[in-house]
Amino acid sequence: MTSRFPILAVFAFAQAAMAQSLAGLWSATVTVNDVEIPFRMEFSGEGTNVRGWFFNGDDKVPSTSGHLENGALVLAFAHYATELHATLKDGLLEGEYGSARRFYPFKAKRYVAQPQREASVPAIAGLWEIGVKSPKGESAWRLIVRQSGAEASSAILRVDGDTGALTGSYRDGKFVLSHFSGARPALLTLTPQSDGTLAVSLTDGRGKSDLVATRPAMARAKGLPEPTDPSRHTSVKDPAEPFHFSFPDLNGRVVSNDDARFEGKVVIVSIMGSWCPNCHDEAPFLAALYRKYRGDGLEIVAISFEEAEQLKNPTRLRAFITQYGIEYTVLLAGEQSELNAKMPQGVNLNCWPTTFILGRDGRVRGVHAGFPGHASGELRTEAEREVTSTVEELLAVRAQALAHR
Repeated sequence: MTSRFPILAVFAFAQAAMAQSLAGLWSATVTVNDVEIPFRMEFSGEGTNVRGWFFNGDDKVPSTSGHLENGALVLAFAHYATELHATLKDGLLEGEYGSARRFYPFKAKRYVAQPQREASVPAIAGLWEIGVKSPKGESAWRLIVRQSGAEASSAILRVDGDTGALTGSYRDGKFVLSHFSGARPALLTLTPQSDGTLAVSLTDGRGKSDLVATRPAMARAKGLPEPTDPSRHTSVKDPAEPFHFSFPDLNGRVVSNDDARFEGKVVIVSIMGSWCPNCHDEAPFLAALYRKYRGDGLEIVAISFEEAEQLKNPTRLRAFITQYGIEYTVLLAGEQSELNAKMPQGVNLNCWPTTFILGRDGRVRGVHAGFPGHASGELRTEAEREVTSTVEELLAVRAQALAHR
């Protein structure tokens, strides 16, 4: 007679393995200023090797390493210098996410699709403007909304960049949207009003703001100011003077604008920091631009301002470089508070990132404040087109000169 015990043992082991597996989609929250911000995560892997992803719209933000053992989960996101620590018990994950500077309480359970109960959903898709008085001198932000029935996604675009893709649905008379991709936690409610406006409630790391959004045509009819043009926000004191920089690279070697490698080249200088979400949005674009045009005479220099501990050992910045396949020059300039002292040629230099485009003579021929992510849709495409067009025009100067020799 065959013993049943080996079969039962195998069955028990399989059940334990399934219980230990996190693979699939999860509904999660982080708590910010006593408000729970819902978002979705995905896990893959079996046994102790685990990988996790946050979502930023259609973009995935992957962990750089992960481990699950005896119900204890650790995921590292080296390019953010953050970690997720959680315990798996009875199908629930509980713990915290963040860095040495700040942690958010974290909870998650397996994702279950919810039926849509709303019969009638107002249409709010398109472009809106939100009146503000921002510390950067802005009078308006853009609100971009995409909608498919009761499902919607949106982004608020400021002069320094956007919020990332806030996603959610319509219920109880308002759209409830949220975002967390490892950075920029935010909860947004959009409530259609009888006068054609939207009541906007935004809760993020800065607190809660109650705002009003109008369609651009209505805003102009009311005489409200337009959102700030990112190509006009920042300038330089003397456009006739070459743009100067001189800072060490990650190996400690000082790199300056006077170096031979930049002579006669078109140079993009990106003022950034690996802590800055909008710099993460810009980096893939710059990396691709450099690969395409470096053979034609383009150089890119990222001048990074970091926290004191990162200046001593820039582990996050190194992971940032790896994450986005950066092949251009990256320099360490100092702490964030030193920005204007160390870049004294800038006027109204207060956005991360800010991109200066230098002609072959070393002078500034264009400036772009901030950078929108993919959640901004066509407005990101416009920013990419603007920078690319300026670079192509400046690169063409040498080609034209050679053609007329």
